[in-house]
Amino acid sequence: MSGTHQVIVGNKGRMVVPAEVRERTGIAEGTVLVMLETSGGLVLLTRDQLRQRVRDDLAGTDLVAELLAERRANAAAEDAA
Repeated sequence: MSGTHQVIVGNKGRMVVPAEVRERTGIAEGTVLVMLETSGGLVLLTRDQLRQRVRDDLAGTDLVAELLAERRANAAAEDAA
């Protein structure tokens, strides 16, 4: 398995995902792919891959506690003004 594949953008901006990649990843006609533009380049993911990436990025983060702390700090700043 190679992690690098060359694709060519054709007319109307269309790209062909190589058959071996489609077979290995289960990409079929109609599969929605999400393209992320990052500082490191473009990343093409299925929705499930994106969902897992977000979960991994947020692992160990308590978003509710962070939001409450931010709201409390904002309220305290408003009360002090």
